[in-house]
Amino acid sequence: MQLPDMNLLPALDALLRESSVTGAAAEMNVSASAMSRTLGRLRRVVGDPLLVPSGRGLVLTPRARALQPQVEAALGQALAALHPPRPVDIATMRREFTIRTNDGLAVVLGAALTSHVVREAPGVRLRVLPEGDEDPADLRDSVDLDIGSMHELPHDVRSEFVLHHHYVAAARAHAPYAREPLTVDRFAAVPHITVSRRGRAKSVVDDRLRELGLRRDVLATVPTHSAACFLALETDALALVPSAFAARAARFMPLVVWNIPLSLPPITIEMAWHLRVDADPAHQWLRTVLAGLAASAVSGGGGGGSSSGSNGANETDGADA
Repeated sequence: MQLPDMNLLPALDALLRESSVTGAAAEMNVSASAMSRTLGRLRRVVGDPLLVPSGRGLVLTPRARALQPQVEAALGQALAALHPPRPVDIATMRREFTIRTNDGLAVVLGAALTSHVVREAPGVRLRVLPEGDEDPADLRDSVDLDIGSMHELPHDVRSEFVLHHHYVAAARAHAPYAREPLTVDRFAAVPHITVSRRGRAKSVVDDRLRELGLRRDVLATVPTHSAACFLALETDALALVPSAFAARAARFMPLVVWNIPLSLPPITIEMAWHLRVDADPAHQWLRTVLAGLAASAVSGGGGGGSSSGSNGANETDGADA
């Protein structure tokens, strides 16, 4: 199918509004003869004379009058599509964002983001999906933002640093060792509760302990950080969870938190999104807000109870990054 010349649309709009070849020519900054030729082309394309003589002027035909609102709307939409997007009005924006992350980040960042949305963007709704084995290709259609430990990403996915995770050890406040420093020997001797959505019990923690001639007993491996804390409340085991999450959990649970007495690499957390939303002002706002909230979460994180040990800034269980 051969498409009509879309350059005719502004001329048609001017002719219909002015009901005059001369007036339309002046508006379009062309000669009257050039506009007359354009009117001839329009008559052939539309199959209607559009403007016909009436006394000393011209009047619109019924077909032209019927076309007028359609042409005005089409031209307005075309011009809007070819202009940069207007700055988003956060206070009145209505948008749903789908975010995929683990429960620890959902608690720490999700709580802060929800509070921010309530205050600054009441028309925004958040839909949080759990981490899993999903392909990053989900970002191409169903997921707006992926937050977690990223690996190799497709060429059409962008990413940005969010924060560094380091893990801590948490136990119930009435555990027999709760008031004692967490030495390496005690850390290895006390049963552990680890977090892995894939059920992995081994991690870099085991490698570091092995280098010291020690080994640990993993009592349970659970898929979420929340479950690890609840299990710790029912046992004398240590739950290994992110420091920012532990700080928040200790506000509501009788937990004692220690730095892990091992030198371990941090886990880098990033957010990833597809190119389809890279230039979207609303999505840019979301990324900017999350980056700021992440910085606050890290600076405001820390133990909710007593702490001991060394190298706290570089600790992580890392069972399932």
